[in-house]
Amino acid sequence: MLGMGFVSFLTLLVISIVVGLVYHFALRYRFQDGLDALLGKFVVGWVGAWLGSPVLGHWLWKFENVYVIPAILGAIVAVHMNILAWKTLARVASERSAEEPKAKAQAAH
Repeated sequence: MLGMGFVSFLTLLVISIVVGLVYHFALRYRFQDGLDALLGKFVVGWVGAWLGSPVLGHWLWKFENVYVIPAILGAIVAVHMNILAWKTLARVASERSAEEPKAKAQAAH
């Protein structure tokens, strides 16, 4: 899959664009709004689709050296885990910043 052809690249790109659009607009599951967040979903989805077949296996439909179902599942997992990771990181950072003034106030007494 490293030496993929242009049609294989486009197949993974179409899969990642569809998954990114569904997550961004249909499910509205996002960390940030805007075009940059949508493009980020496309990139992460492409990497997930690319890794889908080697990780999940080679099964069902094959189109131009791309196993479609593992690629779709890989893109979904990659996009979802990316958003989940950023949301978790933001929550931890906000909880930490909320605890800092309390700790400083307790240390002063």
